[in-house]
Amino acid sequence: MDIFAGQAILFAIGFGLLGYLSGSLTPSIWITRRLKGVDVRDGGSGHATTTNTIRQAGFGPGVLVFIIDVTKGFLPTWLALRYAPADWIVPLTAALAVVGHCWPVFAGFRGGMGLATLGGGLLAVQPLAFLVGLTLLIVLVLVIHHSARASVATGLLLAPVLWLAGMRGMVLSIGICSGLVIAFRFLIDWNRHYRELWLDREKPQ
Repeated sequence: MDIFAGQAILFAIGFGLLGYLSGSLTPSIWITRRLKGVDVRDGGSGHATTTNTIRQAGFGPGVLVFIIDVTKGFLPTWLALRYAPADWIVPLTAALAVVGHCWPVFAGFRGGMGLATLGGGLLAVQPLAFLVGLTLLIVLVLVIHHSARASVATGLLLAPVLWLAGMRGMVLSIGICSGLVIAFRFLIDWNRHYRELWLDREKPQ
């Protein structure tokens, strides 16, 4: 193993750990517990998400959670983009931030769904990719009328759509790696019933 390869592996471990630990921060749990005295995962969708925070703590706290969740993906990816010695470390860092958000070590591995954190990773590398991914998600929700299934489809189709939009390299790799994590994560809600798609609420029984 040459010196550069060994250095790249060490950087990959460091940035990968940074991405995962950043993703593992759980503002929805902290903020909802602080404001309402409840665990956000005990109601609504059962996930530590922006929409579940809005449902239980209000719109303002939900916006704050969204901003932090985007930042959790943006910051480690941005740092890897500027300081990692190999391009492949950047999508690895972004994907592990999404993994940390979905299965956070600081919250018993019960976290959110990863879309905002994925958005942050895309935003760090190519803002246009963030807009493409957001547009894809909105279109699929409107067509499929089921936000979890639309999110699975978004995860699977993100990379092909980015490729069709002429995006290559690190952006495409983020679309592949993080998109697959998103698709897998949303399978847990595949059979859920919804009343209000944008708030991800269940129909009354």
